[in-house]
Amino acid sequence: MKAIIALARNNAPHTLKIEMEVTTVEEALEAVEAGADIVMLDNMSVDEMRRAVKFIGGRALVEASGGVNLDTVKSVAETGVDLISVGALTHSVKALDISLEMEPSSQQ
Repeated sequence: MKAIIALARNNAPHTLKIEMEVTTVEEALEAVEAGADIVMLDNMSVDEMRRAVKFIGGRALVEASGGVNLDTVKSVAETGVDLISVGALTHSVKALDISLEMEPSSQQ
């Protein structure tokens, strides 16, 4: 992971944040120790998120993702994560067909 983050830093503008997606507490620790700016906790339980946040200890921003919905968002927020992603906003949204028709004005 350290080599991947170093490669990303060497090939990106200095203002770009490096985010690593992890699925375990151990991977979260490895990501922050490797220098990730943001650690995304993907599909972790609330208890695992809480542990990861504690171990990261403010060394990186922590984002929760996967399985977050209206029923779980409060408990996810209470883990101490900095950011919460809700995929349902994109993969479960219902499309609405809206059109706008314009006609030239007869007045000039």
